[in-house]
Amino acid sequence: MKWKGTRESDNVEDRRGMSGGGKTLVGGGIIGIIILLVNVFGGENAQLITPVLEQMQGSQSNQTEAAAPLSKEDEELGHFVKAILARNEETWDKIFSENGMKYKYPKLVLFRGSVQTQCGGATSASGPFYCPADQNVYMDLAFFEELKTRFGAKGGDFAIAYVIAHEIGHHIQTLLGTSAKMRKAQEGKSEAQANKLSVALELQADFYAGVWAHNNQQYLEEGDIDEALSAANAVGDDAIQSKMQGQVVPDSFTHGTSEQRKFWFMKGYKTGDINQGDTFAEIR
Repeated sequence: MKWKGTRESDNVEDRRGMSGGGKTLVGGGIIGIIILLVNVFGGENAQLITPVLEQMQGSQSNQTEAAAPLSKEDEELGHFVKAILARNEETWDKIFSENGMKYKYPKLVLFRGSVQTQCGGATSASGPFYCPADQNVYMDLAFFEELKTRFGAKGGDFAIAYVIAHEIGHHIQTLLGTSAKMRKAQEGKSEAQANKLSVALELQADFYAGVWAHNNQQYLEEGDIDEALSAANAVGDDAIQSKMQGQVVPDSFTHGTSEQRKFWFMKGYKTGDINQGDTFAEIR
Protein backbone atom coordinates (compact mmCIF):
# COMPACT_ATOMS: atom_id res chain seq x y z
CA MET A 1 0.00 0.00 0.00
CA LYS A 2 1.21 3.50 -0.80
CA TRP A 3 1.54 5.41 2.44
CA LYS A 4 4.97 7.04 2.79
CA GLY A 5 4.85 10.80 2.66
CA THR A 6 1.19 10.92 3.68
CA ARG A 7 -0.21 12.42 6.87
CA GLU A 8 0.22 10.40 10.06
CA SER A 9 -2.42 10.48 12.79
CA ASP A 10 -1.68 11.99 16.20
CA ASN A 11 -4.15 9.54 17.74
CA VAL A 12 -1.79 6.58 18.02
CA GLU A 13 -0.40 5.82 21.47
CA ASP A 14 2.67 3.63 21.12
CA ARG A 15 3.35 1.73 24.36
CA ARG A 16 5.58 -0.92 22.81
CA GLY A 17 8.80 0.54 24.17
CA MET A 18 7.54 1.11 27.71
CA SER A 19 9.46 -0.64 30.45
CA GLY A 20 7.25 -2.58 32.82
CA GLY A 21 4.45 -2.15 30.33
CA GLY A 22 3.00 -5.51 31.22
CA LYS A 23 3.56 -9.21 31.35
CA THR A 24 3.87 -11.35 28.28
CA LEU A 25 2.92 -14.99 28.57
CA VAL A 26 5.51 -17.43 27.32
CA GLY A 27 4.64 -20.84 25.91
CA GLY A 28 0.89 -20.42 26.42
CA GLY A 29 0.18 -23.43 24.24
CA ILE A 30 -3.32 -24.37 23.16
CA ILE A 31 -5.07 -22.02 25.60
CA GLY A 32 -3.14 -19.10 24.18
CA ILE A 33 -4.25 -20.09 20.69
CA ILE A 34 -7.86 -20.37 21.84
CA ILE A 35 -7.69 -16.87 23.34
CA LEU A 36 -6.38 -15.56 20.03
CA LEU A 37 -9.16 -17.23 18.07
CA VAL A 38 -11.93 -16.25 20.48
CA ASN A 39 -11.03 -12.59 20.22
CA VAL A 40 -9.71 -12.32 16.69
CA PHE A 41 -10.74 -9.11 14.99
CA GLY A 42 -12.49 -7.50 17.88
CA GLY A 43 -15.52 -9.54 18.85
CA GLU A 44 -16.98 -7.58 21.76
CA ASN A 45 -18.70 -10.58 23.37
CA ALA A 46 -15.38 -12.39 23.54
CA GLN A 47 -14.10 -9.91 26.15
CA LEU A 48 -16.24 -11.78 28.70
CA ILE A 49 -14.55 -15.10 27.94
CA THR A 50 -10.93 -14.03 27.66
CA PRO A 51 -10.15 -13.28 31.36
CA VAL A 52 -11.06 -16.84 32.38
CA LEU A 53 -8.88 -18.35 29.66
CA GLU A 54 -6.02 -16.00 30.53
CA GLN A 55 -6.12 -17.13 34.17
CA MET A 56 -5.81 -20.70 32.95
CA GLN A 57 -2.98 -19.72 30.65
CA GLY A 58 -1.21 -17.82 33.42
CA SER A 59 -1.25 -20.86 35.68
CA GLN A 60 0.45 -22.90 32.96
CA SER A 61 3.00 -20.38 31.73
CA ASN A 62 6.09 -18.54 32.83
CA GLN A 63 5.81 -14.77 32.79
CA THR A 64 8.43 -12.26 31.78
CA GLU A 65 8.47 -8.50 31.55
CA ALA A 66 7.75 -7.27 28.02
CA ALA A 67 10.23 -4.42 27.70
CA ALA A 68 12.46 -4.15 24.66
CA PRO A 69 13.68 -1.27 22.50
CA LEU A 70 11.97 -0.75 19.17
CA SER A 71 13.83 -1.99 16.10
CA LYS A 72 13.89 -0.02 12.85
CA GLU A 73 11.22 -2.38 11.56
CA ASP A 74 9.09 -1.72 14.66
CA GLU A 75 9.44 2.03 14.13
CA GLU A 76 8.50 1.68 10.46
CA LEU A 77 5.40 -0.31 11.40
CA GLY A 78 4.47 2.41 13.87
CA HIS A 79 4.61 5.04 11.13
CA PHE A 80 2.55 2.78 8.87
CA VAL A 81 -0.15 2.34 11.51
CA LYS A 82 -0.29 6.11 12.04
CA ALA A 83 -0.69 6.65 8.29
CA ILE A 84 -3.47 4.07 8.02
CA LEU A 85 -5.32 5.56 10.99
CA ALA A 86 -5.05 8.97 9.32
CA ARG A 87 -6.63 7.56 6.14
CA ASN A 88 -9.47 6.18 8.29
CA GLU A 89 -9.95 9.54 9.97
CA GLU A 90 -10.18 11.31 6.61
CA THR A 91 -12.56 8.73 5.13
CA TRP A 92 -14.98 8.68 8.03
CA ASP A 93 -14.81 12.44 8.49
CA LYS A 94 -16.04 12.75 4.91
CA ILE A 95 -18.72 10.05 5.13
CA PHE A 96 -20.13 11.31 8.44
CA SER A 97 -20.15 14.90 7.15
CA GLU A 98 -22.01 13.83 4.00
CA ASN A 99 -24.65 12.28 6.24
CA GLY A 100 -25.03 15.27 8.56
CA MET A 101 -22.99 13.81 11.42
CA LYS A 102 -19.67 14.53 13.10
CA TYR A 103 -17.09 11.79 13.37
CA LYS A 104 -15.36 11.31 16.72
CA TYR A 105 -11.77 10.06 16.40
CA PRO A 106 -10.84 6.91 18.31
CA LYS A 107 -7.34 6.32 19.66
CA LEU A 108 -5.25 3.34 18.56
CA VAL A 109 -2.97 1.86 21.22
CA LEU A 110 0.02 -0.26 20.20
CA PHE A 111 1.30 -2.54 22.96
CA ARG A 112 3.44 -5.55 23.67
CA GLY A 113 2.56 -8.40 25.97
CA SER A 114 -0.46 -7.08 27.84
CA VAL A 115 -2.57 -3.98 28.24
CA GLN A 116 -5.19 -2.59 30.61
CA THR A 117 -8.36 -1.12 29.11
CA GLN A 118 -11.75 0.00 30.36
CA CYS A 119 -13.01 -3.34 29.05
CA GLY A 120 -10.52 -5.16 31.30
CA GLY A 121 -7.04 -6.56 30.84
CA ALA A 122 -5.86 -8.31 27.69
CA THR A 123 -2.73 -9.99 26.42
CA SER A 124 -1.24 -10.14 22.96
CA ALA A 125 -3.01 -13.51 22.60
CA SER A 126 -6.30 -11.63 22.46
CA GLY A 127 -5.56 -10.30 18.99
CA PRO A 128 -6.54 -6.78 17.90
CA PHE A 129 -9.74 -5.53 19.51
CA TYR A 130 -11.93 -2.49 20.00
CA CYS A 131 -13.07 -1.48 23.48
CA PRO A 132 -16.39 0.40 23.32
CA ALA A 133 -16.02 1.59 26.93
CA ASP A 134 -13.02 3.81 26.14
CA GLN A 135 -13.51 3.86 22.34
CA ASN A 136 -9.92 2.77 21.73
CA VAL A 137 -8.48 0.16 19.37
CA TYR A 138 -5.75 -2.05 20.88
CA MET A 139 -3.18 -3.95 18.82
CA ASP A 140 -0.09 -6.03 19.43
CA LEU A 141 1.46 -6.21 15.97
CA ALA A 142 2.88 -9.67 16.74
CA PHE A 143 -0.62 -10.90 15.89
CA PHE A 144 0.05 -10.55 12.19
CA GLU A 145 2.95 -12.96 12.26
CA GLU A 146 0.64 -15.45 14.01
CA LEU A 147 -1.99 -14.88 11.35
CA LYS A 148 0.52 -15.73 8.65
CA THR A 149 2.47 -18.59 10.22
CA ARG A 150 -0.31 -20.40 12.10
CA PHE A 151 -3.41 -19.65 10.08
CA GLY A 152 -2.14 -19.41 6.52
CA ALA A 153 -2.81 -15.77 5.67
CA LYS A 154 -0.59 -14.18 3.02
CA GLY A 155 0.50 -11.36 5.30
CA GLY A 156 1.53 -8.01 3.83
CA ASP A 157 0.91 -4.46 4.91
CA PHE A 158 -2.64 -4.33 3.61
CA ALA A 159 -3.62 -7.21 5.90
CA ILE A 160 -2.71 -4.88 8.77
CA ALA A 161 -4.63 -2.03 7.11
CA TYR A 162 -7.69 -4.26 6.75
CA VAL A 163 -7.64 -5.26 10.42
CA ILE A 164 -7.30 -1.63 11.51
CA ALA A 165 -10.22 -0.68 9.26
CA HIS A 166 -12.28 -3.57 10.68
CA GLU A 167 -11.66 -2.37 14.25
CA ILE A 168 -12.56 1.18 13.22
CA GLY A 169 -15.73 -0.41 11.83
CA HIS A 170 -16.61 -1.40 15.41
CA HIS A 171 -16.04 2.22 16.43
CA ILE A 172 -18.47 3.32 13.71
CA GLN A 173 -21.02 0.86 15.12
CA THR A 174 -20.54 2.36 18.58
CA LEU A 175 -21.02 5.91 17.29
CA LEU A 176 -24.13 4.95 15.32
CA GLY A 177 -25.61 2.99 18.23
CA THR A 178 -25.54 -0.32 16.34
CA SER A 179 -23.47 -2.13 18.97
CA ALA A 180 -25.78 -1.10 21.80
CA LYS A 181 -28.86 -2.17 19.83
CA MET A 182 -27.24 -5.52 19.08
CA ARG A 183 -26.44 -6.19 22.74
CA LYS A 184 -30.02 -5.23 23.66
CA ALA A 185 -31.37 -7.57 21.00
CA GLN A 186 -29.27 -10.43 22.41
CA GLU A 187 -31.07 -10.25 25.76
CA GLY A 188 -33.34 -13.24 26.29
CA LYS A 189 -32.14 -14.97 23.14
CA SER A 190 -30.77 -18.48 22.94
CA GLU A 191 -27.02 -18.83 22.55
CA ALA A 192 -27.41 -19.70 18.87
CA GLN A 193 -29.65 -16.67 18.24
CA ALA A 194 -27.29 -14.36 20.16
CA ASN A 195 -24.37 -15.71 18.16
CA LYS A 196 -26.14 -14.86 14.89
CA LEU A 197 -26.44 -11.25 16.02
CA SER A 198 -22.74 -11.23 16.89
CA VAL A 199 -21.93 -12.57 13.42
CA ALA A 200 -23.96 -9.78 11.83
CA LEU A 201 -22.04 -7.19 13.85
CA GLU A 202 -18.68 -8.62 12.78
CA LEU A 203 -19.66 -8.88 9.12
CA GLN A 204 -20.79 -5.28 9.16
CA ALA A 205 -17.37 -4.27 10.50
CA ASP A 206 -15.87 -6.15 7.53
CA PHE A 207 -18.23 -4.25 5.25
CA TYR A 208 -17.10 -0.92 6.74
CA ALA A 209 -13.49 -1.98 6.16
CA GLY A 210 -14.41 -2.50 2.51
CA VAL A 211 -16.06 0.93 2.35
CA TRP A 212 -12.82 2.40 3.69
CA ALA A 213 -10.79 0.56 1.03
CA HIS A 214 -13.17 1.83 -1.67
CA ASN A 215 -12.49 5.39 -0.56
CA ASN A 216 -8.71 4.87 -0.59
CA GLN A 217 -8.17 3.20 -3.94
CA GLN A 218 -5.58 5.81 -4.88
CA TYR A 219 -3.28 4.30 -2.26
CA LEU A 220 -3.79 0.66 -3.24
CA GLU A 221 -1.20 -1.44 -5.00
CA GLU A 222 -1.50 -4.71 -6.89
CA GLY A 223 -2.18 -7.55 -4.49
CA ASP A 224 -3.51 -5.42 -1.63
CA ILE A 225 -7.12 -6.62 -1.87
CA ASP A 226 -5.88 -10.21 -2.11
CA GLU A 227 -4.00 -9.69 1.17
CA ALA A 228 -7.19 -8.47 2.86
CA LEU A 229 -9.23 -11.38 1.49
CA SER A 230 -6.57 -13.86 2.59
CA ALA A 231 -6.72 -12.46 6.13
CA ALA A 232 -10.52 -12.58 6.12
CA ASN A 233 -10.44 -16.15 4.86
CA ALA A 234 -8.00 -17.24 7.58
CA VAL A 235 -10.21 -15.98 10.42
CA GLY A 236 -13.57 -17.28 9.25
CA ASP A 237 -15.27 -19.31 11.98
CA ASP A 238 -15.51 -22.36 9.74
CA ALA A 239 -11.82 -22.21 8.82
CA ILE A 240 -10.78 -21.81 12.47
CA GLN A 241 -13.05 -24.58 13.77
CA SER A 242 -11.97 -26.96 11.03
CA LYS A 243 -8.32 -26.33 11.82
CA MET A 244 -8.66 -26.41 15.61
CA GLN A 245 -11.26 -29.13 16.23
CA GLY A 246 -11.70 -30.93 12.92
CA GLN A 247 -15.40 -30.12 12.65
CA VAL A 248 -17.61 -27.10 12.04
CA VAL A 249 -20.47 -26.10 14.37
CA PRO A 250 -22.44 -23.26 12.70
CA ASP A 251 -24.54 -22.42 15.78
CA SER A 252 -21.35 -21.50 17.63
CA PHE A 253 -20.16 -19.04 14.97
CA THR A 254 -19.59 -15.51 16.32
CA HIS A 255 -17.72 -13.84 13.44
CA GLY A 256 -19.00 -15.46 10.24
CA THR A 257 -17.63 -17.92 7.72
CA SER A 258 -14.65 -17.20 5.52
CA GLU A 259 -16.95 -16.70 2.53
CA GLN A 260 -19.23 -14.34 4.45
CA ARG A 261 -16.32 -12.24 5.64
CA LYS A 262 -14.87 -11.97 2.16
CA PHE A 263 -18.31 -11.25 0.64
CA TRP A 264 -19.10 -8.36 2.96
CA PHE A 265 -15.64 -6.83 2.67
CA MET A 266 -15.93 -6.94 -1.11
CA LYS A 267 -19.48 -5.54 -1.04
CA GLY A 268 -18.20 -2.54 0.89
CA TYR A 269 -15.21 -2.23 -1.44
CA LYS A 270 -17.33 -2.39 -4.61
CA THR A 271 -20.16 -0.11 -3.50
CA GLY A 272 -18.52 2.34 -1.10
CA ASP A 273 -22.06 2.96 0.18
CA ILE A 274 -22.59 2.65 3.94
CA ASN A 275 -26.32 2.16 3.31
CA GLN A 276 -25.62 -1.20 1.66
CA GLY A 277 -24.26 -2.79 4.84
CA ASP A 278 -27.35 -4.13 6.62
CA THR A 279 -25.87 -7.47 7.60
CA PHE A 280 -28.64 -7.89 10.20
CA ALA A 281 -31.28 -8.22 7.45
CA GLU A 282 -30.06 -11.75 6.74
CA ILE A 283 -31.05 -12.98 10.21
CA ARG A 284 -34.45 -11.31 10.48
